[in-house]
Amino acid sequence: MRDKYALFFDIDGTLVSFNTHEIPASTVRALTEAKENGSQIYIATGRPPMIITNLGQIEHLIDGFITINGALCYIGHEQVCCHPIPAEDVMTCVQDSQAKGYGLIVVGQDQVAVLDPTGSVDRIFRLFLNVKEFAEPSPLEEVLRQDILQLTAFFDADYEKDMLARMPHCVSGRWHPEFTDITAREADKGKGILAIARHQGFDASRTIAFGDGGNDLSMIRQAGTGVAMANATDELKQRADYITTSVDDDGILKALRHFNVIY
Repeated sequence: MRDKYALFFDIDGTLVSFNTHEIPASTVRALTEAKENGSQIYIATGRPPMIITNLGQIEHLIDGFITINGALCYIGHEQVCCHPIPAEDVMTCVQDSQAKGYGLIVVGQDQVAVLDPTGSVDRIFRLFLNVKEFAEPSPLEEVLRQDILQLTAFFDADYEKDMLARMPHCVSGRWHPEFTDITAREADKGKGILAIARHQGFDASRTIAFGDGGNDLSMIRQAGTGVAMANATDELKQRADYITTSVDDDGILKALRHFNVIY
């Protein structure tokens, strides 16, 4: 008899390889078996829904989504929670980006605007992450008329501290050295797990969360069991209950076997 859990997976570097931009076949097999054994499968990503385009191999297995680092969670077409950034904090960051000339992705409820004066957004998102959906972003003025759910700012960790001091209603989750994801204080992946658990009626202690970046810390702490990939940050590994191998080395398969979710 296999153990049943609600399983939460980050996408980039956890489910999807940075090298191939695909989900390894071993991971697809492992998730298929976990679902057949009665576990539920959820995505927990910093990506907005419009750029979650790399899960086609497993989309039929997914029970729900934590997106935009917990700012928007949904099951099917039903919204579970939504946490916009207060307008004054949005404008603080947008105006600072325009004045200082660093890249900024402004994620609205329905559209995305991109400020990319140095080419950093294109270099990392199109070339490194294989995200092509930012090629034709919406006008900033149009996006700012919507609720803003995330600001992805291309500055270093030292400047991040300065900016957050000027954005009192926000938190930040960094999973790449060149940028960080800023969301409302009420939003992170750990809070997303709690929201999904309440909505679906399961105990949050019966969850396993898998991640590799700084924006996964909250869910690694919140889940009943936190699993860090071998390519995870040192801080995430220190917080995790278990460290598996990398996504390219069958890390998901090995961890699910370790916890008796699959054979």
